[in-house]
This record gives sequence, C-alpha cells and structure tokens, in this order.
Amino acid sequence: MDRARTRKIITLALPVVGGMISQNILNLVDTAMVGTLGAASLAAVGMASFATFMSQAFIMALGAGVQAMAARRLGEGRRDEMAVPLNGGLLLALCLGVPVAVLMWFLSPMIFDFLSSDPEVSAIGIPYWKARIFALVAVGMNFAFRGYWNGVNRSGLYLRTLLVMHAVNIFLNWVLIFGHLGMPALGATGAGIGTTCSLWIGTLYYVFLGRRYAGEAGFLRGIPSRETLRSMLRLSVPSGIQQLFFAAGMTALAWIVGKVGTDELGAVNVLLNVTMVALLPGLGLGIVAASLVGQALGRGEPDEARRWGWDVVQVGVILLGSLGLPMLLVPDAILAIFIHEPHVIEVARMPLQISGATIAVEGLGAVLLNALIGAGDTRRVMVVSVIMQWLCFLPAAFVIGPTLGYGLVGVWLANAGYRAVQAAIFAGLWRGGKWATIKV
Repeated sequence: MDRARTRKIITLALPVVGGMISQNILNLVDTAMVGTLGAASLAAVGMASFATFMSQAFIMALGAGVQAMAARRLGEGRRDEMAVPLNGGLLLALCLGVPVAVLMWFLSPMIFDFLSSDPEVSAIGIPYWKARIFALVAVGMNFAFRGYWNGVNRSGLYLRTLLVMHAVNIFLNWVLIFGHLGMPALGATGAGIGTTCSLWIGTLYYVFLGRRYAGEAGFLRGIPSRETLRSMLRLSVPSGIQQLFFAAGMTALAWIVGKVGTDELGAVNVLLNVTMVALLPGLGLGIVAASLVGQALGRGEPDEARRWGWDVVQVGVILLGSLGLPMLLVPDAILAIFIHEPHVIEVARMPLQISGATIAVEGLGAVLLNALIGAGDTRRVMVVSVIMQWLCFLPAAFVIGPTLGYGLVGVWLANAGYRAVQAAIFAGLWRGGKWATIKV
C-alpha cells in the first residue's frame, strides 16, 4: 500500500475514530461514575445498556443505508441528490422510532425482570432503561446523519457533534447522578436522563449543520420518493435485522453471564466498555472502508473498491494490535479505574487479557463487515452474523460458562473463537467479489 492511500485512509478515519473514541471515553466515564454507586448499580446499568442497544438496534441500521446510497451518489457525480437518502433516513427514524419507543416503555419491566433474577438490579435498571427509551428517535436520526457525513467524506462534522453531545452528557451525569448544583441525586437514573438529553441536543445540532452544509445536496427538500425509500429499506432492513440479533445476542450474553454470578455481570459491563475503546477505531476504519468502497463502485471501479477494502484492513490490524497490548500486559491497572472490589478485578483480569490478545483479528472482521455493507451486500452479512452468533457462540457460551462451570474465562474464550471464525468468513466473501455486482 503506497503512502498516498495510507494518508487518505488516515485523513478520513481520524475524525471517525476520534468520534468513536470519544463515545467510548464517555461510556467509561459513565461506568466510572456509576461504579462508585456499587456493584448492583454497575450490573443494572450494564444489563440496561444491553437492553437499550437491543431496542435501538434496528433503527440504528438506517445509517448503513444512508451511507451506502450517499457514497454511491458522490461517486456517480450526482451531488445535488446526495442528501436525499438522509431525508429518507430521518423520515424512517421518526416513523419507526415512535411506536418502538412506546412499546419498549410498557414492556421494559417484564423484559428486565426476565433478564435479571436479582431484585436490586431490576429496581435500579428499569428506571435507567426507561429514561434511555425517550431518546430512541434521536438515536435513529443521529445515525442517519452519521451515515451521510461519513458517506460524503465530511466526517469532521460528525466528530464535532459528538464532542458537543459528550460534553453535555458528562456534565449532566455529574449533576444528576450525584445531585450537584442543587439537583436531587438520582443515581443510575440520572445517568440515563443525562444521556437522553445529550442525544436530543446532538440531533438539533445535526439539523443545524445539515441546513448549513447539505442544503445544496437536497437536505430537507421535500419527501423522498418511493424508490429512494424502497432502496433504503432494501439496504437497511438486513442490517437492522443483523443489528437487532446482535444486540439481542449481547443481551442474551448478559443473561448467560448473570447465571454465573452478579460479580461476573458487573465485570462484563466494564470489559465490554474497555474493549470497545480499542475496538471502535477498527469500526471507525470500517466506516471509512464502506465510504471508499461505495464511492469507487459509484465511479464504476470494482477493482479499486476491492483494493480499498484490503488497504483499510492493513491499517486496522496494525492499529488494533497496538491498542490491545495494554489490555494484555497491564490488565489490573486498567480495571482498577472502574472496579473498586478486588475480587471483581480478579474475575475480569483474564478475560481482558484474552480481548487484548485477539482484538486485531476482531478488527479485521469489523472492517470487512462494514466494507461489504458499503457495497450493499447487507443480506449476506446478516446471514453470517446471525448464524455465527446465535447458532455457534451463544450455545457454546451457555454450555462452557454456567453449565460446565468454566465461568467468565470460558465464555470469553468462546467469544474470541467465534470472532476469529467470523472474520475468516468475511475475508472469504470479500475475496469472492460478488458484492461488486450489487446495485444501490
């Protein structure tokens, strides 16, 4: 890979990766704040976060459709139509998000009680989840905007908005969790309210930026055509199903780990947040790969699209391998920031080392997954992801962890194996090249 291509990847990726690191720093700050409330609060917020992700998963996938279509329009030279897919994404986020939010509000107590057998965890987690439900429409709209800015190579606007949201979120968490500035101390529920408020502020800021920077591309110029909405749904529905099953799988993983113990469940919340700090740069590179692939296909250059996918993989493996070293070599120093009970640190130590040792392979899979989505190959990505997670990993985790008694270490080893096999499958699909024939 020559220096010019590397420079272009890094230039496009830095705002995306910066935004994702910012998101995970926020998650870690949130976890550290909630961690001061005790293991039950930590477990409750962890379980509720899985449930929130599950309820938002389908609507989040609208961003994939927006990005794929916007990148193709840019590659085709149809700049005055680039924001039409964004209009469709915003409309679908509103139409889908409101009924899902209402449904989740009424079902949340029943769902949470099923997921957790600990009454204290449920008592803390249900109000937190309900507070987060109010932001479901905002999440869908924000992901649509993210897909657009990344698809047209303006990821700096995405980063700018995230920084605003996260500053607001941290401030509101400090106020509402602990009761500063004369406000009542709401504990974990305060963290949920702070996150919801920050997401809606982000949506309003995105609209402001859209009117300023995407007006000439058709932003908010009428209702999208049926053809646009059909194309978006054709791309987004498989991604939405994949995200939904992935999120449900994460919730099922939390349920499985909960069968091992409450300490293990609290440890998993920290493990996932810490691991995602290292992994999300890989996901950010995957988003860049999706844009570069889509733009190349829009120009009618499938060989160039294939090359971009492999080039981004090289950058991702080197970067993630480096970021995994601290988790492998000094796990206790990292865990002590978020966990204050020595026995919980003991539980989390080896799983964190496993994540550090295997995260580069996981990043390879994340880059190629997103590259395939950028090419419009969302259906095969969905099939592979659902089968690998639900028919392979989750049954193995249940057998190895709570059934055979290998605990959290056994579950994490199964997770590492599942991610490696999935990465190999995506590499085979990318090498096969059928994605290059898909029309968007």
